[in-house]
Amino acid sequence: MLKATKQMILPAIVVLVLCGATALAQQRGASPTPEDAGQTSVWRQVRWSPYVVGAGIGILSMLTLLISKEAIGVSGAFAQTSGMLEKLFRGKTAPVREYYREHPPVINWGWMFVVGLMLGSFVSARLSGDFRIVSVPARWLESGGDSRLLRWGVAFVGGIIMGFGARWARGCTSGHGISGTLQLAVSSWIVTGALFISGIATAMLLFHVVMQ
Repeated sequence: MLKATKQMILPAIVVLVLCGATALAQQRGASPTPEDAGQTSVWRQVRWSPYVVGAGIGILSMLTLLISKEAIGVSGAFAQTSGMLEKLFRGKTAPVREYYREHPPVINWGWMFVVGLMLGSFVSARLSGDFRIVSVPARWLESGGDSRLLRWGVAFVGGIIMGFGARWARGCTSGHGISGTLQLAVSSWIVTGALFISGIATAMLLFHVVMQ
């Protein structure tokens, strides 16, 4: 355990040093964005340096594997929530399913991680002054009009497709794109490449063909 800890801490220190140097150089050479103008605290900035955030995710991934023996993932928590709802309304039917025998529908580290993501995003948006409730985003408004029903309907169907795809691929963008790729899993590299290709193709098809 001690040996493994040392092996994890050293790369983390190296990444932090490189990350800090890169962020400092970028901050000195870059002009502030309109959203960040006048903001002196890093906690109130609308956007952080992608180098800092990327290094932070890498360090977080190493710590989660070391401490919790689990990899970062998101879609599994939604499947667990579905199982907990089934337990609530249908009793003991959920735990006997094959998936839930391997992944019990209970509140665990991964489930709380997703809760933390949502709370952290909310707090960050409030601190930066960028929080607002929008029913129809500006990009959608340009191509799809101002119909809330259409926007929500497409988002709902898209969410179902994404959830089905994540379970079929045994992981989502975080499970494969972060945790899988850092472990050099061939399947995760294939899935991540497919995510980018299909995402770009779908956006182009939706906004430049269907909505025009």
